[in-house]
Amino acid sequence: MENRSIVQRASFLWQGLDPTLGIILLCLVVVGNITFLSASSGTVVTWMEQARNLLTAILIMWVTSRIPIKWLEKISLWVYLIGVSLLIAVAVFGLIKKGARRWLNIGITIQPSEIMKIAMPMMLAWYFQKRDGMIQLKDFGVAFCLLVLPTFLIARQPDLGTAILVLAAGFYVILFAGFPWKFVLPFVVIALIGIVFVLFFGDTICAKGVQWPLLQSYQQHRICTLLDPSSDPLGKGFHTLQSMIAIGSGGFLGKGWMKGTQTHLEFIPEKHTDFIFAVYSEEFGLLGNVVLLILFFALIQRGLQIAAAAPNLYSRLLGGSVTLIFFTYAFVNMAMVSGILPVVGVPLPFISYGGTALTTLGFGVGILMSINRGKRLVQT
Repeated sequence: MENRSIVQRASFLWQGLDPTLGIILLCLVVVGNITFLSASSGTVVTWMEQARNLLTAILIMWVTSRIPIKWLEKISLWVYLIGVSLLIAVAVFGLIKKGARRWLNIGITIQPSEIMKIAMPMMLAWYFQKRDGMIQLKDFGVAFCLLVLPTFLIARQPDLGTAILVLAAGFYVILFAGFPWKFVLPFVVIALIGIVFVLFFGDTICAKGVQWPLLQSYQQHRICTLLDPSSDPLGKGFHTLQSMIAIGSGGFLGKGWMKGTQTHLEFIPEKHTDFIFAVYSEEFGLLGNVVLLILFFALIQRGLQIAAAAPNLYSRLLGGSVTLIFFTYAFVNMAMVSGILPVVGVPLPFISYGGTALTTLGFGVGILMSINRGKRLVQT
């Protein structure tokens, strides 16, 4: 009787949380911890550090899930303005590390660009909610202006990976708000033509001395190395070559946990962060990859279900965008590690080691939990 009483008293901890989303998240965390224990061998980070990061992310998720979605809507504008102000402060007097100006010291060192991954969709969802029922083409123009400013500030730090995530997060809101596809398709066609052009004329445009407009030299080098990693096997191409070897050597069933040779002979760079998917693929093989893809598919499918059933436009736009942020994280990371996309700093959700990224992801899951909890309260 006493045990039952304790359980009942503690039930408030999980009341209102979506059980399906919680189970999917738990499975991803378990997979991530198992992989991290292998990937972190030989590095300076420990499992306790990752456990601390995960607990912080879960706490943020739980706290966010208890915040009514209406409160998040009210603070959306201020979160966006604070985020942009901090990005401007970074551009003026931010800290420089490894040639990039991305950090700000405000007593503690923070990376303001991470705030915009959530602040951006919150802001645009708030804007379209205010225009609900009278959205016109000019409103999409305003939305794009709101999106371009922080994306530009982040890209010039330079931080291409985060800029892509922020741009994608905002663009998803704009699409869900009803932006006409006839304006999107021309850009898709131009992008496809550009990809074909680069593939066919890669040797010419990647020749020594050729400069590309709008891109930094290191960004150009990354794309050219993607086309032919063997052109710089000990430099920019090293990451891609070694990760592709690891993925291919895993075969169907993998080499077994803690038995990855590429991993434990230190051939995979950044193996516990951006390239942890290569570690996972080598040790668990194609079968393990299928399981991981199913988990990510389930996460995205459940998130879109929650967004579709949300009670108002703000919740639907924010929920849909946050869910597709998870998709973007997973797709970009896996494609980068597999040699399909250039190397950018995008972690694998809930698998890679990290503090700031896990905090952002935890906040995102908390938003979905809050939306679902709000829907239940409306129904009752």
